[in-house]
Amino acid sequence: MTDIDPDFETLLVHLKEARGFDFTGYKRSSLMRRVDRRMAQVNVGGYVEYLDFLQVHQDEFTALFNTILINVTSFFRDPDAWSTLARDVLPRLLAEHGDRLRVWSAGCASGEEAYTLAIVLAEALGIETFRERVKIYATDVDEEGLASARQALYTGQDLAGVEPALVQRYFEPSGDRFTFRKDLRRSIIFGRNDLVQDAPISRIDLLLCRNTLMYFNAETQTRVLSRFHFALAPTGVLFLGKAEMLLSHAGMFTPIDLKRRMFRKVNRALINGAGYPPEPPPALMRAELGQLDRLRVEAFTAGAAAQVVVTADGLVALLNRRAEALFGVSPRDIGRPFRDLDLSFRPVELRGYIEQTQVERRATKIDNVELVVASGETLFLDIQVNPLIDNDAGLLGVSLIFQDVTAARRLQDELEHTNRQLETAYEELQSTNEELETTNEELQSTVEELETTNEELQSTNEELETMNEELQSTNDELQSINEALRDRTAQLNDANAFMEAILTGLRAGVVVLDQDMHILKWNRRAEDLWGLRSDEVVGQHFLNIDIGLSTDQLRPMIRTILGGDAVHQEDGQTAVNRRGRTVDVRVICTPLNSSTNGIVGAMLVMELTGVDHSNGA
Repeated sequence: MTDIDPDFETLLVHLKEARGFDFTGYKRSSLMRRVDRRMAQVNVGGYVEYLDFLQVHQDEFTALFNTILINVTSFFRDPDAWSTLARDVLPRLLAEHGDRLRVWSAGCASGEEAYTLAIVLAEALGIETFRERVKIYATDVDEEGLASARQALYTGQDLAGVEPALVQRYFEPSGDRFTFRKDLRRSIIFGRNDLVQDAPISRIDLLLCRNTLMYFNAETQTRVLSRFHFALAPTGVLFLGKAEMLLSHAGMFTPIDLKRRMFRKVNRALINGAGYPPEPPPALMRAELGQLDRLRVEAFTAGAAAQVVVTADGLVALLNRRAEALFGVSPRDIGRPFRDLDLSFRPVELRGYIEQTQVERRATKIDNVELVVASGETLFLDIQVNPLIDNDAGLLGVSLIFQDVTAARRLQDELEHTNRQLETAYEELQSTNEELETTNEELQSTVEELETTNEELQSTNEELETMNEELQSTNDELQSINEALRDRTAQLNDANAFMEAILTGLRAGVVVLDQDMHILKWNRRAEDLWGLRSDEVVGQHFLNIDIGLSTDQLRPMIRTILGGDAVHQEDGQTAVNRRGRTVDVRVICTPLNSSTNGIVGAMLVMELTGVDHSNGA
C-alpha cells in the first residue's frame, strides 16, 4: 500500500480546483509514477516545487495531463473479444432493441475504439440501417484526444489491425493517411465526460469502458460502476477490458462471457410484503379427538422451538419445556397475565407485536433478537407471532414461537467473513492484474517513445553522414584548389626568379613605380649606384628618397609618362653615387602597361654616361 504524501495530495487538489480534473480517485502508485516521470522531464525535484512550476507555466497542465492519461489504444484491440461481441452478444442485443440502439464508448482516447464499434455494428446491420438506428456516444476527459478523434485521421500503421477489406469499405485515402467515412461519422458524437464527476449518459444498450477502470482505486471503481448500472437499459451490456473482472460487484452485473469481460446488468427487484399463512387442515373425526388432544399437548411440550400461547385476553395459556429452560418460566405461570412476565419485554418488547397481530390478524416476525442466557452465552432468536383463529374467524389468541438461529447466525457471520476475505482477495488480485496491465501500457508507451527517438537518431545519423560526405567532397575540392594554387605559386616564383635574374643582369639601375610614384622594384644595380637596399625603398614615394640623383628634376618626365602623354622620355643629369663621386647619368622613363588596365606605372632606367668628375677617374 502506498503511503499518503500530503504534498502530492495538495497537488491533486490544485489540479481539481484549477482545471477541473479530479485525479483523487486514481490509484496512487501508478499516478505518482506518471507525475514523477513528468517532473523528471522538466527537472523538478519535489511536488511542492512542481506545484509552483505549474502555477508559473500554464502550458505545463497539458503536458502533465497527456502523461497521466495514457492513450494506449488501437483498432480491434483484443480481436477475440471483438469477435465474440459480434458473434454472440450483438445479435441478441439487436433483436431486443429493434428501433434504436444507443452505445456509449467511455474513455475513447483518440477514437479507435468508437470507430471499431461503428465498423462492427455497420457490418452486423448494414450501412443504411446503421445510419438510421445507431447512435454512438464517445467520451473522454482528454480534450486533445477528443480533437484527434473528431478528425478521424489515421496512418497506415494505425490501421494495421484492420482487415484490408474493412479499410477499403470504411476509410477514405487522405494524402498518406486515411479518414473514416464522413457519412458514418454523423452517427458518432464525441464529447468530454469525467466518469468520476459528471453525470452518466442514460438508456444505454451497450457500454464499452475498456482498460479504464483499472486506473481507479476500489472506492472510485464502485462509484463509476454504480453510474454505469444507472446508465444501462434493463437488458444493457457492459464490455470491459481484459484487466477488469467485476468479481466483487455481482449485485450489479452478471457475466455473459467472463473471459472476454462481457456483463449484463442485474435489475434490483423490490420485495413487497409477506405471504399469509396456509389454511389450517380440516378437523379430524370427533371419535379420535381425545387421543389427538393428548398427542397435540405432548408434541407441543416436547417441541424443539420454545413456544408460548397467549389467550385473546392476554393470559398465558400454554408453554413448552424449551420455553421453560430458555426464559425461566414454569407451569405455575399458566393463567397469569403475559404482561407480568419478564418474557413480555425481555429480550424484546413483545406486547406491541402481540397487539399488532391481534388487530391485523396476520403473522408478525422479529428477526435476529439477541438473548443472553444464564451461562453468559448469547443466543440469536427469530420470533414468530401468529394469530390463532377459529373456524368462525374469531380470535382465540396468539402463538409465540422462538426459533433458535444461533448456529445459522454464526454460519452466516462466518460466511460473510469468508466472503469479505474472498472479496478482498479478489480485489487484491484484480488490483494486481490492473497494476500489471497499467505497467504493460506504460512500458508500451515507453517503447513507442524509444522507437520514435531511435528513428529521430537514425534520421540525424543519416543527415550527419550526408554532411560528412558533403564535407569530404568540399575537402577534395579544396585540396584540388590548393594543389592548383601551389602550382600557380611555383610558376609565379619561377617568373619572379626569372625577372629578378633579368633585372640583376642589367648594368643599368632599374626602378619600377606605380601610379602614385611608390617604388615597386629596385634592382641590385640601383643599390650599387645610390647605396640604398631594396627593402629600404620599396613602398616609399620615389620623390621622397634621399639619393645622389635629383628626383624633383625627374618629376615632370614621370608625370608625362603616367599621364599617357608620351611613351618615352629621357633626361640626363649629373649625380653623386654612393661612393660620393660625381657621375653623369642618363635616365630613360617608359610606361608600365597592363593588357587590361592600361598604364599602371612607370619604369626608370638609369645608365652612367660619363666619368667621375670629382677625382678625374
